[in-house]
Amino acid sequence: QVQLAESGGGSVQAAGSLRLSCVPSGDITTRNAMAWFRQAPGGQRKAVACIAPGGGTRILDDSVEGRFTIFRVHAENTLYLQMNNLKPDDTALYYCAARRSDGGDWCSSRLVDYNAWGQGTQVTVSS
Repeated sequence: QVQLAESGGGSVQAAGSLRLSCVPSGDITTRNAMAWFRQAPGGQRKAVACIAPGGGTRILDDSVEGRFTIFRVHAENTLYLQMNNLKPDDTALYYCAARRSDGGDWCSSRLVDYNAWGQGTQVTVSS
């Protein structure tokens, strides 16, 4: 059974930082395509950033460009999302997602392209 275990969420003031972690298990490792999504209250789940199996990264939400960084550490089997200069609009439930290996070196912003999801970790940013 695949599991994606997120952690690192919390409550911070604007301009603060948080680092989210996601540890995969089962047949998923950090060498799969992985991504971070977020869902604000009353909103849709949207992609934030992704990393392809080969290591290429994409920022998928222009509002986090220059503030968020997605990276992985294979030795720790952990995917990270470093979030700096947080803003109240970043408040959301953040989800880790992964795609089972299909030989493709790509990642995307589409929910349907991912077939493993975590339970989410809450990030709350106050002004």
